[in-house]
Amino acid sequence: MSDVALVEKLVEKNQQLKKEIARVIVGQDEVINQILLSIFSGGHSLLIGVPGLAKTLMVNTIAKALGLDFKRIQFTPDLMPSDILGAEILDENRQFKFIKGPVFANIILADEINRTPPKTQAALLEAMQERAVTVAGHHYKLDLPYFVLATQNPIEQEGTYPLPEAQLDRFMFAINLEYPSFEEEVNVVKSTTSDEKPEVKALFTAGEISELQHVIRRIPVADNVVEYAVGLVGKTRPNGKTAPELVKNYVDWGAGPRASQNLVLAAKAHAAVNGKFSPDIEDVQAVAIGILRHRVIKNYKAEAEDISEEKIIKSLF
Repeated sequence: MSDVALVEKLVEKNQQLKKEIARVIVGQDEVINQILLSIFSGGHSLLIGVPGLAKTLMVNTIAKALGLDFKRIQFTPDLMPSDILGAEILDENRQFKFIKGPVFANIILADEINRTPPKTQAALLEAMQERAVTVAGHHYKLDLPYFVLATQNPIEQEGTYPLPEAQLDRFMFAINLEYPSFEEEVNVVKSTTSDEKPEVKALFTAGEISELQHVIRRIPVADNVVEYAVGLVGKTRPNGKTAPELVKNYVDWGAGPRASQNLVLAAKAHAAVNGKFSPDIEDVQAVAIGILRHRVIKNYKAEAEDISEEKIIKSLF
């Protein structure tokens, strides 16, 4: 099948996918869009929202609709790296045998990732970047496609270990979940207090998703779009020549080169799901907030004056 035909197929399947997810998840359209863009681009996402916004249910539903293997890891202060990666044990023949941990799945939900110490958080780093893990000197490849969708509670800071910038940078998108509207909450209450449980159909196979990821990478991008994405990231750096006054006054650290790569990749995916065969500047802007939000580190002055990351990023357009 040609790349053009595959992009057309992606547009059609993406619409079916959203309808299937909507049978279980009410609203949160923009959140679901960004998670799917992240998956089609081969990236990871960090979901930031208060408890009770159906983060776990959303990830589980998306995994079922994509036809992928799903595992949930509840991050707690006593969680050890071996609880995630797996460990070697002695079997009945006195031979060492590796027992795989929950990291061996297509979609990992790292629930409340900031509740576990840095040593355990770091256990996910190799898996996220290399799609492989090393245990007791042995290298194990993970099944593709592979995604980490982590959740974080933004309000409760006691007993949490904030993710270091290096690990935050591994997430393609940081996605804020808002409270549902009145009508959406009414629908949520109606659907969750009845005895009906809608079944979600698998619309993809793991092979199809891997194929679509390769197609998205093959989508051509005009030089001016790449230069716009790199220029946008450059403007987030307060010591850079192109940084505007808002950034110089309110930002401590800007985004690195990985942000430029993610902007272009996500813009390709955004163009593809909207039936375009090459991204333009509007596609870059459409994905910029989710990709730059966690990479723009504000200073105390920004906190004191309640200047949000979104305001800083929008000013760069």
